[in-house]
Amino acid sequence: MLENILYAFSDVFAVGNLMLMTIGVTAGLIAGAIPGFTIAMAIVLTLPFTFGLSPVEGLATMIGVFVGGLSGGLMSGMLTGIPGTPSSIATTFDGFPMARGGKPGLALGLGVWSSFFGGLISAALLVTLAPSLAVIGLEFGPWDYFSLVLFALTITASLSGENLMKGMIAGALGLFIGTVGEDEVNGVARFTFGVDDLESGFSFLPVLIGLFAFSQLLSDIQDRVKARAALMDTRETDAKVRVEHLTAIRMIFARWTNLIRSSFIGVFTGVLPAAGGSISNILAYDQAKKASKTPERFGKGEPDGIIAPEASNNATAGGALITMMALGIPGDIVTAVMLGALLIHNVQPSPTFISDNPDLAYAIFIAFFLAHFIMIAMQSVTLKLFLLVTRIPMYVLASVILAYCAIGVFALNNIVYDIWVLFFFGIAGYVLRLLGFPLAPIILGVVLGHVAELNLSRALSIDSDLMLFVSRPWSLFFLVVAAFSVAFPWYQKLRGSQPWTLAYLPVLLACVSVPMFMMEGIVRPIIGVALLALSAYLLWRSAKNGWKVTPDGDHEVHLEET
Repeated sequence: MLENILYAFSDVFAVGNLMLMTIGVTAGLIAGAIPGFTIAMAIVLTLPFTFGLSPVEGLATMIGVFVGGLSGGLMSGMLTGIPGTPSSIATTFDGFPMARGGKPGLALGLGVWSSFFGGLISAALLVTLAPSLAVIGLEFGPWDYFSLVLFALTITASLSGENLMKGMIAGALGLFIGTVGEDEVNGVARFTFGVDDLESGFSFLPVLIGLFAFSQLLSDIQDRVKARAALMDTRETDAKVRVEHLTAIRMIFARWTNLIRSSFIGVFTGVLPAAGGSISNILAYDQAKKASKTPERFGKGEPDGIIAPEASNNATAGGALITMMALGIPGDIVTAVMLGALLIHNVQPSPTFISDNPDLAYAIFIAFFLAHFIMIAMQSVTLKLFLLVTRIPMYVLASVILAYCAIGVFALNNIVYDIWVLFFFGIAGYVLRLLGFPLAPIILGVVLGHVAELNLSRALSIDSDLMLFVSRPWSLFFLVVAAFSVAFPWYQKLRGSQPWTLAYLPVLLACVSVPMFMMEGIVRPIIGVALLALSAYLLWRSAKNGWKVTPDGDHEVHLEET
């Protein structure tokens, strides 16, 4: 084993390979920073250049593009409010307000170092837990996936802020947008109104860029004074335009529970086939907001709102590589392309991949670790250049960004129709902003609605018995968590003032223990017993205190305090 590791080290740390990885990370950072240019597109463009390389060189280059692309999306998201990739959507919720609040260096520092630490945690899990974590993903059927997406859709409630009704309407609108076009299972056209172009539905990226980018640009240049102003006050000194690395690292370590939780969410989501960074960053953001004692600060430049999505989306890469290496099942589009690259080099990932190809397997592990160090070095160099963008007048910046968005959207399918989709949803997003509707739930509905419909159709075509949704352990687990997730905003609002909130957590633990008992093996039922015991203890403690509620007195360290 030691011989294989040393051999892999010599391969990965060869001068030529280091240069290829640096080029790959840089290309990924650029691709991630351009709205409309996805990581998958960058990986696909990289693949032909790897044909003449050795398997280690080719995979290391693509891993560099993968890691760089996941981190590159945060730059445009924070500085312009436009997520460079779907995996950076939630980063903009707090990164953009913090950057506009005069702290772009701190926002970028938090994003970069959260990506770095999240990636390292997932790399450690990739090495140690690859086989066992991948087995969990294999247990999922369409019933379980549908329930998982249903759970993810409950996030709409927490993304709605104070206006729950408008948030729910926005989420329903997103689900409706996802139904336009031909049904993927039966081929039936829906809501096309006889228009041929609508039969293919709306591609996700034109909708995303239109709602977030175009509508934001329209808001930024809606009056003459605002259009002539820069993103950041031009009177800011050079000292302000500085990435605050040490402050960011201290703040991340002060919120280590959020970092660990978000990284685990990223890895787990990455393990599930077809559930990538676009879902994990929103899930992590939602959980960070729910766990926070000051959820009202989210959306206004809260550091936890940057740490959670950035740690999780980089951690997703490790999870996706786990299923690709251990089972030969791609966790997302990017790893699907990398799987193709392995097959081109006559390497077949499978449960015996690591034992059959130890040199290549360890080289992938090492390259994934190394790519994060190259990423942090390249980010430190290029971030200052991106910070200078904030000094450009808004009308110039808006024109350039809109042109890039249109080019990126056109390059997706090479059809003009996607550009019209971008403009239509841009204007619709601008109107919805003016009316006070949150846009994040719409995106969530568009992303998850299609996955939910597809898995529901598959589940019902296999067996029409609806009881399977509650008799399968994982499906029941997600349904239970979804039910409590819907009630969570009320629990969080009334915690410390209503006696019933004391029973929320114990009942949740007791209900979650039921599907754990239904799962096979020994470990999970033991976890179920532990959850049940903890539930009984919490109920006993509340009863002993006479169900008296006490307001929370402790608070976490906030931005102003650091």
